[in-house]
Amino acid sequence: MRLRFRTAHPAVRLSLFLATLVITLLPVVMLAATTAEAQQGPLDKSDPKGTTVDEIIKRFAAKEKEFKEARDQYTFRQDVKVMTLEGDTPDGNYQEVFDVSFDDKGHKVKNVVFAPQPTLSRIQMTQEDFSDIEDRLPFVLTSDEVAEYDILYVGQQKQDELNTFVFDVAPKQIVGKKRYFQGRIWVDDHDFQIVETYGKTVPDIRKKKGEENLFSKFTTWREQIDGKYWFPTYTRAEDTLKFSMQDVKIREIIKYTNYRRFGSKSKITYEGQEVQKAQPKPEDQKPPELDKPQ
Repeated sequence: MRLRFRTAHPAVRLSLFLATLVITLLPVVMLAATTAEAQQGPLDKSDPKGTTVDEIIKRFAAKEKEFKEARDQYTFRQDVKVMTLEGDTPDGNYQEVFDVSFDDKGHKVKNVVFAPQPTLSRIQMTQEDFSDIEDRLPFVLTSDEVAEYDILYVGQQKQDELNTFVFDVAPKQIVGKKRYFQGRIWVDDHDFQIVETYGKTVPDIRKKKGEENLFSKFTTWREQIDGKYWFPTYTRAEDTLKFSMQDVKIREIIKYTNYRRFGSKSKITYEGQEVQKAQPKPEDQKPPELDKPQ
């Protein structure tokens, strides 16, 4: 999902999502230090012990493919908030809360449960931007996709209680209208799954008619669900998008909650073993309360 925005001035169309400048791999390395450094230990740039970088990439890409297939069997709630800021004060808001579930034929459906009237005036969201929010902010790098990316081993780093391998990734080339992720990922050294992502979607788009799609830097954190897979639970972006006519400061907060295994006959496997469906807790039977719009 991607966001596209437009100024209130009738002569200027500005579209955005989560983004600013198309960054190259080297700047990504420097940018990553500005986001989550406070929650991370020092970066150990030494080579991994007892394995190779190629083997680590092969293992986490295989696990990411398992995770991607498993997540397609889960229902969850997604809360999307977008704000434009004047200084630190919001002067426009967009919010949508929706449940991702399945119909009686097992097809995934989106049910909107909360969508107040947007108050954005300097920017306007578009369908392109929603595609980035759904598909690329919870970035997954599977064995089917690694060939499309340059993957640079950076080192090892402590993430809270986790030991992680750190990689910078960037698309080898931009093909057609396809969109990619460019930035840094942290891979747990036990489960070999991505636990944090920092970067942006690329490329930025500037058309001859003056329309601009710019994409901000964002961070997505994952948490372990059902004791097996690391699912995205929180994404945050705060950036200043430098359009040709003006700068627009934005903040985006996306929450993923209430993950539930879909009760179908399909099986989810993890390392060759079927993942058992988690039993709901009594408090989970109550409908979740919605956050109050900011």
